[in-house]
Amino acid sequence: MPLLAIAYCSQVSPGVSLLQIDELAEKASAHNLNTGVTGVLLTDGKRFLQYIEGPEQGVAAAYLRITSASSHLRLVELGRSVGAARRFPHWSMRWLAVEPEDLRIAEVSDWRGLATRQEVSMFQVPTGIECVTALINPYIGCERPPGCICGDCRW
Repeated sequence: MPLLAIAYCSQVSPGVSLLQIDELAEKASAHNLNTGVTGVLLTDGKRFLQYIEGPEQGVAAAYLRITSASSHLRLVELGRSVGAARRFPHWSMRWLAVEPEDLRIAEVSDWRGLATRQEVSMFQVPTGIECVTALINPYIGCERPPGCICGDCRW
């Protein structure tokens, strides 16, 4: 069964705290678990970049909740694609704190078709999905609290 993937960025609404982001991610995780959706929410505290994937109906329902949420403003869809395999099956939803520059680079990268390449030279600019992959790889298998940077918490 083909899977739908969507990536978007948005601005965190004024007054939304990290505790509220944690609560939002927990609620999304519970909902996504029931609908087969997986994903990750990256934030620098001011911006969000989220990637979700799963069955079309599950992703459509999750994206509808996302687009109507008051926790963020100025949502811009970066890309969407239909594929046969999950890229991030690790969490039904998890949020991770990232550096503002890392989030900016991921946001302005190429999201057309959520492309990945078999080979990347050091002279190529990474695609958006490659940036997200690089940002979440250190956390695969890590069960520390969401804002934790593996023992070096900055929140």
